[in-house]
Formats: sequence, C-alpha cells, structure tokens
Amino acid sequence: MVIRLAGDSQDGIQTVGSFLARFAGRSDQDVMTYMTIPSTISGGPSIFQVRMGTGDILTAGDHADYLVAFYQHSYDSHIHSLKPGGVLLYDSDHVTPDPNDKRFTAIGVPITSCTVEAVGGAGKEKGKNIFVLGLLARIFELDVEKLTAIVKERFGSRSEDIVRNALLAFDAGYAYSAEDLRDSLRRFDSAGQAPSSRPQVTMDGNTAITYGLIAAGVRRGAGYPITPWSTVMELLRTELPKYGGIFVQAEDELAAIAYALGFAHAGHLSVTGSSGPGLSLKAEALGWAVMAEMPLIVVNVQRGGPSTGLPTNVEQSDLMQAIYGSHGDAPRVVLAPKNVEECFHVALEAGRIAREFSTPVIILTDQALATRIEAFDEPDLPAIIVDPKDLSAGRGQGDFKPYPLDRMTRHAPAGVRVATGRYPTVTGLEHDELGHPTANPALHAKMTAKRREKIKAVAAALPPTPVFGEPDGEVLLVGWGSTWGPIREAVTLLNAGGIRTGQIHLRHLNPLPQGLEEIFGRYRAILVVEMNDEGLYGLGQLATVLRARYALPSIRSITKTDGLTFKISEIVSAVKSRIPSGAKTA
Repeated sequence: MVIRLAGDSQDGIQTVGSFLARFAGRSDQDVMTYMTIPSTISGGPSIFQVRMGTGDILTAGDHADYLVAFYQHSYDSHIHSLKPGGVLLYDSDHVTPDPNDKRFTAIGVPITSCTVEAVGGAGKEKGKNIFVLGLLARIFELDVEKLTAIVKERFGSRSEDIVRNALLAFDAGYAYSAEDLRDSLRRFDSAGQAPSSRPQVTMDGNTAITYGLIAAGVRRGAGYPITPWSTVMELLRTELPKYGGIFVQAEDELAAIAYALGFAHAGHLSVTGSSGPGLSLKAEALGWAVMAEMPLIVVNVQRGGPSTGLPTNVEQSDLMQAIYGSHGDAPRVVLAPKNVEECFHVALEAGRIAREFSTPVIILTDQALATRIEAFDEPDLPAIIVDPKDLSAGRGQGDFKPYPLDRMTRHAPAGVRVATGRYPTVTGLEHDELGHPTANPALHAKMTAKRREKIKAVAAALPPTPVFGEPDGEVLLVGWGSTWGPIREAVTLLNAGGIRTGQIHLRHLNPLPQGLEEIFGRYRAILVVEMNDEGLYGLGQLATVLRARYALPSIRSITKTDGLTFKISEIVSAVKSRIPSGAKTA
C-alpha cells in the first residue's frame, strides 16, 4: 500500500512517515519513502509518501492508495495523486472536500480538535501527526508495541513531558472510533511475507553513506553545511570520534577540501562532501588532488541547479561537473549508488579504489536517495569492515619514489623516514618521480599518461554489467543513481505489453565499465533515463558521455527537470513515444 501524508513542514509529517517506514522495516516488510520539503526557513507545504508491504518494493509509488490531508491546500494540491477507488482521510477541522467527487472514499476526522483535547496545554495541535499515527495503527491493526517503542526512541532524549504528550496523542488517535474507517479501508495484511534471512536495518541514504565510509576505514574528514549533504556531515561529526577519528566543520567549502587533503597528505584516507554549488568551489583543490594523486573521497549529494537552484528537490545534473569539473586533464573516478543499500556499499568501494589507486573518488548521490528511507538486510560487518590503518606502512624503504612511472603511486606521509635521504615533496606543480617540480615536456607527457592509465586500470578491474529483462530486443533503458527502481518497474510493464525491453544501470560512471558496446549492439534503441536537461543537442548528460564514447545514433534521451523523481508511467509513456515505426515486439 501507498500512504501519502500532505500538510506543512511544521506539522512533523516527515516524523510520522519515518515512524511508519521504520515500523515496516522491523516487521519484515519492504519499504520505500519519498518526501518533499520547502527550501524556505519559514516552512510551507510538504509531503511524505510511504510505500510498504510484502515483496520487493522498488519505488515509492506513482499514486497513493491513501491520502491524509491536513489542510485545504493539501487536499487541493494532492487529490490528483490518489488512485481512483482510494481513500481520502482528511482533517475535517480544516478541509472541505468536493462532495461531487465520487472517485474516492472520503472520510473526515477532526484531527486538530481531537489532538488539542488529548494533549491540551501549550502543545495544542503540535501532536496531531502522532494522533494520525495512532489512527493509522487502529485502522490497519498495526503492532502498537512496536510503534510506541519507535516513538519513545525518537523522543526519548528530550524531556519526559514531550514523550508523555506524544504517547497521549498516539493513544487518542488509536482510541478514535474507527469501525467505519476499517469498513472502508483495506487492511494492511502481512500474511505470506517470508522473513528475511538476516536482521533488517532501516535508514535513509545519507545515513547509509556515513556508515559505509566508517566501514571503509575513513577516520578523518571535513565539510561545510549545505542541503542535502549536511546530515552526512553531522553524523560524521558525531560518529567518527567514537572510532578514534575526527571530522572538522570548516569555515567554507575551500577550507573543507583543503583540510581533507591535509589529512590525506598525513597518511589517512579522508572524506569531504557537499552539494553541487559546494563542489564548484572545491574544483581547484580537486585538481590539486589529481595532480598530487591523493586518496580522497568526495560525496556530492545532488540537488536542482544551477546556482542555488532547488535546494530541496532532486536532480542529476552534476555528472559533467563530477567527471570534467576541473582545469587541465584531471581524470578521477565517479561512482553512483542506485538505492539506499547501495549507498553503503558504494562508500566501501570508493574507499578501496581511493586507497588502491591513490586517487580522488567522487560519489554522486542525490536528494531522493539522501532522504529516502528503505529497509534492507543488515550487512555482514565483520566480513567487510576495513582496518583504518594509515597509508605510511612500508613506505620510505629502499630507493623510495612516490610517483614511479612504472608502478602505482605510493605516498610517504610527512615525517616518515626515507632510507636514501632523498625526501619527496607533494605539490600541485608537475613533478618528477620524487615529487620535485619540473617543467620537462617529456616528463609532463609521461606523468599525464600515468594519471590517465591508472583510471583505465580501474575500468579493467570492474565487473561485467548485468542486464535485467530481455537480453536483446527493441529497447535498452540505461540509467544511473536513484532512477533504478522506476526504470526496473517500467521494464517489467513494457515487456508485459509486448515490447522487448532490457535495462542496465551504471554504478561506475567514470571510467565506464568494459563491454557496454556489445550490450548496446543487441538493441535497436538505447534510451538513457536521467533527471537533467536534454541540453542544446537533445541529449542528457550521461547520454552525451555515452554518445561521445560509442558514437551510436541509437543512443537517445529521456529526461526531466521538474525536481521530482521519475514516475513509472512517465518512463513507459516516453519509451512508447520513441519507438520507431515498424518496431519488433514480442
């Protein structure tokens, strides 16, 4: 089922939505969420959508089964999102639905006045989100003990009055006469759900990236606040000291990457991060990191742009910036997770590549993944956690050269004894094998090739790209990042409708994995689905990269720039409109 809560950001609908998501995760249910929040400090209209139930859930749902409307503007703006035959549950103190609209079952509950009556005092209607949680628990016969435990966990660190008022609001919602509601609503039935073979964890993408970085051995980092990266920074500031590490909030974006590079120069795998505007400010220092060949992870949580753009909306418009955003030839690795679980594992992979190849690695996630909550099997941490030892072990022995032309770069951090007495330097200037500055033309060409070839070595070590759906046919849908779920469900629908369709989803964006040309050759049309503009020449950013690499006219784009995630129906409709006449179907 899909529940959409629509109100104002001050109403705490994100809180109650996250409670439902965490409840699903603790009940062997699959779950995915979607939220919008205003970018203004004063707040404004907001939604939180939860899709939960049995089986694999790949999207938050195109339309809602149940719409909970707190205000008239919530009803007016979101009634179109409700499925025909769905249920509108509205606050009758604030909402007057259209009595002539017979597409839905409309049920009014005086949510505000009931909350005021239950909580009273200074709190007034502040607990109406928790009242709604209790109401939903009664309607769908959810496990009250699990839900109240989640409420206590959320508010337990605050005063006892807050916890007590929250539970009063929950109990009032649960006690509301709901017999007529249950007659109108389908019961949330978890029967038949196979229990997971491992304990489940429920978290959002930013949290998953943070713990992935810690598991990867990152113990040093620096950053500057910006939506939607800030929660990664705040969690690193809290968690790294528990593991003997430190995270510095810098005075600006330039200082943040400089601190992180200082940590890397001292022998530590380090991290910095931001969103698109901040990555622009880090560009010069990122070029230094490429020249100096520093092991650095940069997390870019993309949002709508350019400039300040859409700070709380989703977009995938930083790909070109991530790959090419520097002066000179500055190759670096770019990775993109497809869902919340992969946020954790991509952080692990970024740490491994940064260490092994002594290079900056950019993780391109986005606002949808940052705030989306999903449940997934708990990783086998003892098997994957990386020892956070520094990078000085074994360095400086023999005829040590940090930048040998015939081997991978290996730094000796400042203070490491060098047996020969010929101490290396680290600089943004072109350098010889010891790091000493040089303007020798032949050596610059060789060092440029060295930095290029090691990124090509990353590509050679990548696994084959799996194909979902038909292995050959009419259409291949290509995506990256958070578009994975909607594309996958669209592929299933297209194949069911007789259009032979496959899907590949690229985790490695630079360098690209090998073997893509063979896959592309098996389909008549290659359509790249991404959330950015089609540009001057009708191609999105990844489509432009693929067209340049493979020179195939069959590579075309499906793009959008409305700040919202793709709906399955949007992809299906776009594919059908782009199939050439005379297409072969199953």
